[in-house]
Amino acid sequence: MSTSEQPKNTQFHDYHIEAGGKMVPFAGYSMPINYAGGIMEEHRHTRDAVGLFDVSHMGQVIIRGSNAVEQLEKLMPLDLQQLAVNNMTYSTLINEQGGILDDLIITRWDEQTFFVVVNAACKVQDIHHFRDYLTGSEIIELEDQGLLALQGPLAVDVLAKLAPQMSDLHFMQGCSVKIDNCHCFVTRSGYTGEDGFEISIRPEDCSSVANALLADSSVRWIGLGARDSLRLEAGLCLYGHDMNQQTTPVEASLVWSINKSRRSGGPKQGGFLGSQAVLNHIDHGASQKRVGFMIEGRAPVREGAEIVDQQGMVIGAITSGGFSPSLQKPIAMGYVKSEYSTVGTKVNAMVRGKSRPLVVCSMPFVPQQYYRG
Repeated sequence: MSTSEQPKNTQFHDYHIEAGGKMVPFAGYSMPINYAGGIMEEHRHTRDAVGLFDVSHMGQVIIRGSNAVEQLEKLMPLDLQQLAVNNMTYSTLINEQGGILDDLIITRWDEQTFFVVVNAACKVQDIHHFRDYLTGSEIIELEDQGLLALQGPLAVDVLAKLAPQMSDLHFMQGCSVKIDNCHCFVTRSGYTGEDGFEISIRPEDCSSVANALLADSSVRWIGLGARDSLRLEAGLCLYGHDMNQQTTPVEASLVWSINKSRRSGGPKQGGFLGSQAVLNHIDHGASQKRVGFMIEGRAPVREGAEIVDQQGMVIGAITSGGFSPSLQKPIAMGYVKSEYSTVGTKVNAMVRGKSRPLVVCSMPFVPQQYYRG
């Protein structure tokens, strides 16, 4: 967004102002970084109770067509033929060199229709990409659609009071439902590591749905600051930081998101953009890998800090870092040469010319609480 452009407001902008949100420009929108209680309190409230996040800046796209499955499988390393109706999956859009254009969630609405949620900063590029490659498919961007994320251990209790069938959903499933007599599409998913839901809402119904959720005294608005610390504790990537067009899904430690049928020897081996580079990394290894770090001391190590070995040689860089409210210690993730990626490996980060000890650790940093039934 250029300096001359004014950020857009989401459907919930007035709610954020009324709640005392500290508004900042983010991916072309005016978004709350935090509210009066502060990031730490918002983070803990989500882990202990239930938080409400406005994520309407994300892109919401419907893709429909008789050959949509085959065309989408040329852009992502998925076996969409095996994805059941009202089920969803995480994936990456990959360029011809094997780099990640974006990461996204795709849900099957029916045999020929998919609902895709993409990152805010990438949505214009992604929609152009879809239009270039999905010839013959209908592509509809839901430009003014609201999207709320209700996250935390009490999320199911709150939502089930309004729509009892929500209790029956498992992680990565969705369905159409009425909330306060408003038609919504709800998925049991989220970006915090907690159980929770994402609710796609028509523009004219956003206020009614928000009011219904906020009527529960346990529900509080949560800003972008806590959203970032929550996703970091959950070991989840932030596009443009922990992965980009120069990193493959293998380097980003996202091999699990590549369906086995699309890997070497599988019945639908390759066939997607960048598959040669991606499969080469799976089969023969990549030179670098995304890993997690525990950090000695209390001060965080931030994005951009160089990672060095015990001899002081640069072996990587931090891509996300901050203080973990749940663990009460700093954590980070970043890329290192693959030979340094084993859990327990001791390395150092250079912060303002001083060496900070790091230890490679497994992720997530905080156990994920997704409801799998």
